[in-house]
Amino acid sequence: MEWADQGIVVSTRRHGEGSLIVSFLTKEHGRHAGLIKGGGSRRSAGLYEPGNLFDLDWRARLPEHLGTFKGELRKAFAANALGHSLSLAGLSAACAMVEGVLPEREPHRPVYEGLSALLEALGEPGWPSLYVRWEMGVLAELGFGLDLRCCAATGQTENLAYISPKSGRAVSKEAGEPYKDRLLILPPFLLQGGSGEPPPSHVLNGLKLTGHFLQETVFTPHGKEIPAARTRFVDRVRRMDTISGA
Repeated sequence: MEWADQGIVVSTRRHGEGSLIVSFLTKEHGRHAGLIKGGGSRRSAGLYEPGNLFDLDWRARLPEHLGTFKGELRKAFAANALGHSLSLAGLSAACAMVEGVLPEREPHRPVYEGLSALLEALGEPGWPSLYVRWEMGVLAELGFGLDLRCCAATGQTENLAYISPKSGRAVSKEAGEPYKDRLLILPPFLLQGGSGEPPPSHVLNGLKLTGHFLQETVFTPHGKEIPAARTRFVDRVRRMDTISGA
């Protein structure tokens, strides 16, 4: 049994002397783990870092076996993020989320393609808002997409400003004003036609929005909490907001 694919490293753990078990998010085969012999050696130090993109060959005697990977580095996104604390935090958060929300060996190509686009954009203006859009895509891919088409109360398509934390549907500013303390803020950049580089406060609202639904629909039903790496990313964005508002 064998296949070839592209994959992004999302986690690693040591196995024996000098080997690694590496979990990749692959384009066609989903989140898939395998043994890389020598992956933990000095010669391979820094190669299998979360976020790095590889061309992969996987082999196993039977499909249900762990199997072994042979990989060739295609892009070292992890190295590009070093020295940039926010980029590194975003990269770590995305990889931890993949590990936490996607079932093993279940193809989710839109999540892979969105993560690839996010890694390419790290460090570019506005990339944190792309992270929020990626999490929106993850929710949709898992069957929990939010409905931003029109106001749940009035049906109008303009002045959408909130999201119901229960239904995941948009609410207009006028309809939601009396209940705004119980609603989630819908940042403008998530609406069709949004462009430019949103301020950190809008990104924080987006992270609160996606974080709420990821916790309620994915993590809580499995008795888990959102990964600490994502919490650290949110804290980094919050520091940016504090600085920009000073």
